[in-house]
Parts: sequence; structure tokens; C-alpha cells
Amino acid sequence: MQGIDITAKNGDINFAPASQLEEIIQNVRTILTTYKKTVPMDRELGINPEVLDLPISAAQAAMTADIVSSIHRYEPRAKVVSVDYEGEEMEGNLVPKVRIKIDGT
Repeated sequence: MQGIDITAKNGDINFAPASQLEEIIQNVRTILTTYKKTVPMDRELGINPEVLDLPISAAQAAMTADIVSSIHRYEPRAKVVSVDYEGEEMEGNLVPKVRIKIDGT
């Protein structure tokens, strides 16, 4: 299977995904759009918001490491192939775009 690109843009939540693939994509998107310490009962879920105040290159490095470890921990069926960023660097807007592969496909 080819890689699947997922961006950190909010989408509708489907409480009954039609397939395992749809469920995994939704879970990864949830990880990318959630800040740590905002989820009751699991304060480690998500991305560390402290990277927002770092210079762009440092923020990208820290965020990439956080994304890879969070996906590995919370959605182990997905393997991160790459992490790129969309957005305007001059405006400090970083939107992660993660390419994943699904185990067993």
C-alpha cells in the first residue's frame, strides 16, 4: 500500500468508522490536532504546545519528534514515513503533514 497523507486540520469525528483504515486515519488526525494536557484521563495524548514559541526550525524538529513518538504510542498500527510542514513560516504557521503506512497492508 502507498503512504497516506494526513494533515493537522480538524475534521468531523465519525463514531462508527466504516473500515479499519478510516479509523486509523481519524486516530492519527486526532493525535495531530490535540494538545497535550487537554484530554482528561490521558494528559499525554497529543502534541506538546510549548513548541509554538520556538524558532521555526527548532519547532519543526521538536514537533516532528513528538508526532512520531505520539503516533507510535497511541496508534501503533500506523508507521510514520515522513513529516512535512505546510503553512507560512513568516507568519509562524506550521501545519504538519504526516505520511503513514499501515501495518499488514
